[in-house]
Amino acid sequence: MATSTDTQPPELHEADSHDLIRVQGARENNLKDISVEIPKRRLTVFTGVSGSGKSSLVFATIAAESQRMINETYSAFVQGFMPNLARPEVDLLEGLTTAIIVDQERMGANPRSTVGTATDANAMLRILFSRLGMPRIGPPTAFSFNVPTRKASGVMSTEKAGGRVERSVVRDVVYLGGMCARCEGMGAVSDFDLTALYDDSKSLSEGALTIPGYSMDGWYGRIFSGAGFDMDKPIAKFTKKEMHDLLYKEPTKIKVEGINLTYEGVIPKIQKSMLSKDVDAMQPHIRAFVERAITFQTCPECDGTRLSPEARSAKIQGKNIADLCEMQISDLAAWIRELDAPSVAPLLKGLQHLLDSFAEIGLGYLSLDRPAGTLSGGEAQRTKMIRHLGSSLTDITYVFDEPTIGLHPHDIERMNQLLLQLRDKGNTVLVVEHKPETIAIADHVIDLGPGAGTAGGSVCFEGTVGGLRASDTITGRHLDDRARLKDSVRTPSGTLEVRGASTHNLKDVDVDVPLGVLCVVTGVAGSGKSSLIHGSVDGRDGVVVIDQGAIKGSRRSNPATYTGLLEPIRKAFAKANGVKPALFSSNSEGACPTCNGAGVIFTELGVMATVESTCEDCEGRRFQAAVLEYTLGGRNISEVLAMSMTEAEVFFSEGQARTPAAHKILDRLVDVGLGYLTLGQPLTTLSGGERQRVKLATQMAEKGDVYVLDEPTTGLHLADVQNLLGLLDRLVDSGKSVIVIEHHQAVMAHADWIIDLGPGAGHDGGRIVFEGTPGSLVAARSTLTGEHLAAYVGSVAKTASSERMR
Repeated sequence: MATSTDTQPPELHEADSHDLIRVQGARENNLKDISVEIPKRRLTVFTGVSGSGKSSLVFATIAAESQRMINETYSAFVQGFMPNLARPEVDLLEGLTTAIIVDQERMGANPRSTVGTATDANAMLRILFSRLGMPRIGPPTAFSFNVPTRKASGVMSTEKAGGRVERSVVRDVVYLGGMCARCEGMGAVSDFDLTALYDDSKSLSEGALTIPGYSMDGWYGRIFSGAGFDMDKPIAKFTKKEMHDLLYKEPTKIKVEGINLTYEGVIPKIQKSMLSKDVDAMQPHIRAFVERAITFQTCPECDGTRLSPEARSAKIQGKNIADLCEMQISDLAAWIRELDAPSVAPLLKGLQHLLDSFAEIGLGYLSLDRPAGTLSGGEAQRTKMIRHLGSSLTDITYVFDEPTIGLHPHDIERMNQLLLQLRDKGNTVLVVEHKPETIAIADHVIDLGPGAGTAGGSVCFEGTVGGLRASDTITGRHLDDRARLKDSVRTPSGTLEVRGASTHNLKDVDVDVPLGVLCVVTGVAGSGKSSLIHGSVDGRDGVVVIDQGAIKGSRRSNPATYTGLLEPIRKAFAKANGVKPALFSSNSEGACPTCNGAGVIFTELGVMATVESTCEDCEGRRFQAAVLEYTLGGRNISEVLAMSMTEAEVFFSEGQARTPAAHKILDRLVDVGLGYLTLGQPLTTLSGGERQRVKLATQMAEKGDVYVLDEPTTGLHLADVQNLLGLLDRLVDSGKSVIVIEHHQAVMAHADWIIDLGPGAGHDGGRIVFEGTPGSLVAARSTLTGEHLAAYVGSVAKTASSERMR
């Protein structure tokens, strides 16, 4: 029997009409009551200069409200364990779907976290070895370097039905873990330089301990006294037992002034409080102490693998789990592919897909034992992307924050394919981006601006890429910008010799880095650029390194506090008014007592969002009324902190308010293009590009002859890159040497000398494939960088020749 078919086109279902995300009246941060409509299941790119309001719209409004509404679906009990998210400043948000944020935040600085533990690859390998490893040693935990081996003896009680308790005696029961006992799963052991911990000519009351935070004026003094130490006896005269108790004593309960406290030796205390963190994540003064007082060396017991002898003894086809974690991921994927084990086929399939995703996303050069804290912002972001590539979920909103950060032009093409792949599965993809290569693949573009800060926050353009190119917005005008090769390059004044560099994947590299010029070190991601510069140049005398690490700060931190600008301003106010500098700090004596200098009052409402309201006493100015009566140059401290950097630069350069120390810092902040920021703007409200430049302005103050910048174009708009190049030129012209690790073609084209590493990533890289001027690199086209740079500057040459022909 024939089946009849309806040839009439189906009517549009009501559910199909919800094809837009509608935002009306968004006012978060600097957004000026804007309204936009974003098409679903399309790739939308948000553009605009740094600080124009892109992140405020995408992250602080759309993604934040999606996450807040999902959180509200949980019970009040569960919400009590989740962060309280306030509703964004917006009139209406319609058509939201579940948002997954893939940002640039580093993956945490816990020294126990590796690429393998962060992506579940280690968990799968542990199960694999517990099933196939020979000799059999135990469950998956027996292969975990975060689980110690435990032994137990005594009476074990088991509760049974009816209230019965069954007791049995156990002797020497072993719960096997994979942690190396010597280094406790850290892979390195630490030795303390005791002379850096104390001055033995002094007594404890005289401040003998030179450890940060160990002041005898507070509780530490009472604890040491309560533990039985003679506070007035020089440490040099301590008995052997007293020295042992001071340095190594196990945690012991003591009573101090009627309060129960615990005393513990100084060294185990340092190990728990300081050495449990990654060195790079420590505060500067603590990091300086750790580097001075403690030396780290590879653990002699486990040879840096972090694993116990038992865990290393189990092998599959001649390799133990540590051998596999050391392998480059692309090689490990090939090894797993050759493994034939039907009994664990589903596990192998899942592991294979995970490892192939690393290669697909351009991270095949990493190894699973790489500490997660050492990944760059771009590598961390792509590592987070991996778990979403094979997901079967659709109609999700994926939100990306500059996914091309840290990528060579060759790798950007691959990233673009991944973004399109997510879109083609039926997802909405929102991307905050500056790179023209990624803007070009957008289905829809929203350009914010026209300027940054208070000069931004408006929608300048909505539409297609072609429409953006034809528009008269800053992004539209700069979209086809191409830097020209310089007519002449500077001559080096000397060289910085690097010999036999072999950090990570470097293959015994010898190179002379020219001084007195702008030298750009480039190459595909994972080719060894950072290994060469940070491993062989960083740490030398006179070298100042400005890395990509994000600056952190609370609501109380602002550009004035972070850069040290507030210090000379407070002293100038104090001198002019004959009072203490502490009065002019909202974090100290001058703070409004009602809001404690925060400017706002926070009202906790349990599982509901915390309500934030302006302090009625100080009206949000943070200071006591009496403090605001003191002026400098006719302005009080609150008015000064409300000034823009440009206004403050003029204010502190002349007249009664003339303060050279403050003017010098302001000059650098304006120099990096942050003249529109206010001195007291909370760091939490700054964009990624603005934070990068605040950090750049701060670290440029350090005295040095050689400046190393690691991807300074991160977060910068096409127009801002030109300002950065001008800044680098001024540094070189002042007699400094500038070394830049960079992928941006405009920076390469502007260089005096290029060092190109490659040809590939991981063990396929680690060699110098080109040294010379940008012109020679373009002419040779012998490397991937050369090909992309030639294509980049080629359009300029064509335009110039066509103009000459006219």
